[in-house]
Amino acid sequence: MRSNLLKELKVLLVEDEPKLAMLLKNAIADSFYSFVIAKDGEEGLQKFSKLEPDIVITDIMMPRMTGLEMAKKIKETDPDVPIIILSAFSETDNFLNAIDVGVVKYFIKPFDPDELLEYIEQIAQKLGDMVIELKDDFSFSKTTNNLYKNGRYVSLTKKECQFIHLLLKDAQKYKNSSGIVDDKTIKNVLWEEEVSDERLRTFIRRLRAKTSKSLIDNIKGEGYTIVSKTDTI
Repeated sequence: MRSNLLKELKVLLVEDEPKLAMLLKNAIADSFYSFVIAKDGEEGLQKFSKLEPDIVITDIMMPRMTGLEMAKKIKETDPDVPIIILSAFSETDNFLNAIDVGVVKYFIKPFDPDELLEYIEQIAQKLGDMVIELKDDFSFSKTTNNLYKNGRYVSLTKKECQFIHLLLKDAQKYKNSSGIVDDKTIKNVLWEEEVSDERLRTFIRRLRAKTSKSLIDNIKGEGYTIVSKTDTI
């Protein structure tokens, strides 16, 4: 039986060979929360930014942008995401370059899809909990982007869930400390149009009314942060 941890993972496969991409999808996609395919490095970068997958699996030799070039760009924005390389070649240069970029595993084609799945199971535990425990018995799923109170779903707007995700993402960047997200960043991420300070404050008040007055902290002159369960101990 496959680990339940896999069902919480979002996987991005970047592969320019359609037959191999579909083979892998048919073989292992059902094990994950989501399994998305990109046909080359450029599309892979676009989908990575949009989907924020937990794991990236990529071929090396692809048109427009190689897997290693894409991996390097991904690591510049998210150094912790595991990247697995697939390659028909075993040249030492490619292997050493993959290590330099921060690739966690190198599979030589052809390979058994079950071996790939078994390896992902091994590293799934290291990815950290997909559900983050917050103050006042709230929790947030990084996979579904939903908030829960004592395990029960809390109805929020898409923008409110995006806001919580933004605060948590910044906090994780600083490991155990709570990251502070400034007003300008919040406005740029959540709204396409120009937003006033009063509109942002109204947005925060409504979110607190739906959740808890103490869940979101305002750090005067700096921005906002979210209070995790460990922050209250």
